[in-house]
Amino acid sequence: MSLIMNSPAQQPSAAPLPRTRVCALSDILPGTGVCALVGGQQIAVFHVAGRVFALGNRDPYTGANVLSRGLTGSTQTGGMLRLKVTSPLLKHAFDLESGLSLDDPTVGVPVYPACIEGGEVWIGSEA
Repeated sequence: MSLIMNSPAQQPSAAPLPRTRVCALSDILPGTGVCALVGGQQIAVFHVAGRVFALGNRDPYTGANVLSRGLTGSTQTGGMLRLKVTSPLLKHAFDLESGLSLDDPTVGVPVYPACIEGGEVWIGSEA
């Protein structure tokens, strides 16, 4: 196995994305994710615990664009409940808020702003 991103300095930064409507919140079943192509980038968008999260879709351990198909859940770390997605390939888990690997915090995926407005899911920032 080759690790593509292995230190914070090498973590992919979240390239700015224009504020973009992705879909209706009702299009994402609670506890699941979808993949959106925004500005040529694959973004994994999750609807978990009544919130939405947007991460890069590329699993840094395999290089495959699969995180949107991962299993979501939560874990208790240091007395804090953290929401996570587990990659469907090698089962590495990523924090939905920080994008950091829960197995190795020096590995991560980009995180993008995401919100729900009027029942619609938006990602990115105002220009």
